[in-house]
Amino acid sequence: MRTAAAPAPAMSRPAISACVITYNEADRIGACLAALDFCDDIVLVDSGSTDATRELAAQHGARVFTRVFDGYRAQKDFAVQQARHDWILFVDADERVSPALRASIETARAGGFAAAHGYRCARATRYLGEFLRHGNAYPDRVLRLFDRRHGGFRGAREIHEHVEVDGAVALLHGDLLHEAYRSLDDQLARYERYARLMAEHMQHSGRRARIANIVLNPTWRFLRGYVLRGGFLDGWRGLFYAYLEANYARQKFIRLWLLQRGPR
Repeated sequence: MRTAAAPAPAMSRPAISACVITYNEADRIGACLAALDFCDDIVLVDSGSTDATRELAAQHGARVFTRVFDGYRAQKDFAVQQARHDWILFVDADERVSPALRASIETARAGGFAAAHGYRCARATRYLGEFLRHGNAYPDRVLRLFDRRHGGFRGAREIHEHVEVDGAVALLHGDLLHEAYRSLDDQLARYERYARLMAEHMQHSGRRARIANIVLNPTWRFLRGYVLRGGFLDGWRGLFYAYLEANYARQKFIRLWLLQRGPR
């Protein structure tokens, strides 16, 4: 008599640690963390907020750490190191995991994340009241779910940092919702800060600015986003977004130009 084959062992369900870094995000952190309630662990690293960010995060079950800010990459890498689990879902305080994205993550998790060591998703940015669906703003695919044993925030760049992984990267369905700017003033202030930090990074990396960069790089950025990628389909919001992005590129190269000539 043939004996029945033993059932295959059930695939274990990997645990996920969600990681967030913050500074004065009391008005947004609640919605961010509420959308992470399917994760098994939440790590929040705060840079010394003067509002109720840390208290609100603790109320949502996050493990809260305070660390002096010394760069975006370093702060995020520290958060990853504090995680209890190897699979990391990294979101910013102004981002929300949509129901569709959550479902896609859960489907991948049910399969043991066997398809890849990292997963990208599309990020949709709400801009002046509406989500942008074209141009440089969308789909803006970002790698935010990864196995830290095979990747992380590598390199020395502390601005516009991103995750790198060894091995396959798969695409999740659903959007990461990005509540990017509280106001136009907030956007302008951020671009000013990012332009300064990027110019300093480029200078330290040996990059040099030329007049052509100041003139042509912003022009190409605008044309690529507004025309070639259909930013004009987002109406006046698409125009404003593309124009201010181009101006950010201009500021970055002007600052680099001045840095390489020394103090005056």
